[in-house]
Amino acid sequence: MRLEIKNISKTFTNKKEVNNVLEDISFNVGEGEFVTLLGPSGCGKTTLLTIIAGFQNPSSGEIFLNGNKVTKPGPDRGFVFQNYALFPWMTVKENITYPMKQLKLSKNEQEERLQNLLKIAQLQGKENLYPHQISGGMKQRTAVVRSLASKPEVLLMDEPLGAVDFQMRQILQKQLEDMWMKDKTTVVMVTHDVDEAVYLSDRVIVMSDKRGTVVEDIKIDISRPRDRNSKQYDSYKKHLMGILKIALTKNQIENEVAFAK
Repeated sequence: MRLEIKNISKTFTNKKEVNNVLEDISFNVGEGEFVTLLGPSGCGKTTLLTIIAGFQNPSSGEIFLNGNKVTKPGPDRGFVFQNYALFPWMTVKENITYPMKQLKLSKNEQEERLQNLLKIAQLQGKENLYPHQISGGMKQRTAVVRSLASKPEVLLMDEPLGAVDFQMRQILQKQLEDMWMKDKTTVVMVTHDVDEAVYLSDRVIVMSDKRGTVVEDIKIDISRPRDRNSKQYDSYKKHLMGILKIALTKNQIENEVAFAK
């Protein structure tokens, strides 16, 4: 499996004002890789993710998955939203099996897949509860395995842990990593959290707040599970924070020069 992002640009026009959100973005994602798009708010990370998902079209450029051009949403790409996006009138089980029913899998296939996903997400015994009856962490795990239910080739996650507090976030990062290690689905995740990017990713693609320019594509070469207190871990965090700071400072200077003109 190979996900190819080729020369993606996205421009929004509003009352004669042109906003170039993304400009000529290119990179590839290999099978089983966990790749994170890291950058400040407003740099186009989520826009790029929704283009990969097929929710919107680029102004120019192309997305390919296994050589097939992406032009619309499909079951080969699962999407996890920041706000869970669970159906409140459905139980945990019904939420997870919903995409399987859309694919018209047999009842036996649905049940086998359901039990495996409940085990991966540590949700056994919770399958008959409704979203309002479970914790935020359980909701997020339900959202993740629901996206895995259709066996997508790529899982796209937009700030999946952004709605939880700091302490819960670190617990869920570990649980998310455990789930990914068991399933090994290819992942592209959006975050602005440097620590989260280092903890979860095989690669981190740093995007600038200037038209989403790719500032750096760095491999996180640390064995799993990762030790947040190790010197190597701290070194990656400092490096990424330094790259973000340089990119922001450079853009601020360029903006000031453009304004002066």
